[in-house]
Amino acid sequence: MPEPRVLHALHAGTRVLVLPNAWDVITARLFEDAGFPAVATSSAAVANALGYTDGRALPLDLHLATLERIVRGAGVPISADFENGYADAPEEVAENVARLAATGVSGFNFEDTKAPGGLYSVEEQVARLRAARDAAPSLFLNARTDVFLENIGPEPVRFATAALRLRAFVDAGADGVFVPGVADRDTIARLVAVTSRPLNVLAGPSTPDVLTLAHLGVRRVSVGSSPMRRTLGILREIAHELRDEGTFGFTRQSSVSFADANALVARG
Repeated sequence: MPEPRVLHALHAGTRVLVLPNAWDVITARLFEDAGFPAVATSSAAVANALGYTDGRALPLDLHLATLERIVRGAGVPISADFENGYADAPEEVAENVARLAATGVSGFNFEDTKAPGGLYSVEEQVARLRAARDAAPSLFLNARTDVFLENIGPEPVRFATAALRLRAFVDAGADGVFVPGVADRDTIARLVAVTSRPLNVLAGPSTPDVLTLAHLGVRRVSVGSSPMRRTLGILREIAHELRDEGTFGFTRQSSVSFADANALVARG
């Protein structure tokens, strides 16, 4: 499996690191086969695929076992979406992150949203980040704030709140910072300016293209559960065709062949 330093180096290149989000071995392999130098996971996609809702409902043991299978099946660095570390207390975060590192992932997202909602205070999250950092010093720690995603606080102060948190997260040892929920160019550029670490944005319908994001200074972009939900949309269309038309038109549309699907998971 690739060393974590490979993922670190990808953030230092001249191009934006575009990370597609997989949810099992074959989806990770498909993205790898398409030429992506690293692949991320989506916690929502992994949870949904295994029969759980997003938001730490997926049992930790099952999540870690799934990540281990993805790492073993892929030949590129894997960055795991590890939600809030499955714990509140720093010492429990450290234990869980140590177990995460043992799966072979090269990095992880670590968010500041509590269960069932709201944000950890800056002081709480800094302590949690330091515990995570100490537990897995070689992994790329991508510290996420959900200020914009969850619309925390009055709109006029959200940027200042996010900036304060990002600076604190960097001081606590974050290798990168992740701010989902922003798409307008001005806000993205301002977020780039307030942190010394690579900024990760989450792509959505209104997000500028990769070339524009690069011009704004973004270093990493991920797509979350969008690929999984688009795939579900196709499956729903197939289901409706079978139910309503009794036809098999989907079998004549573009797809991965039986042989290619097997080849994707037939790693030596």
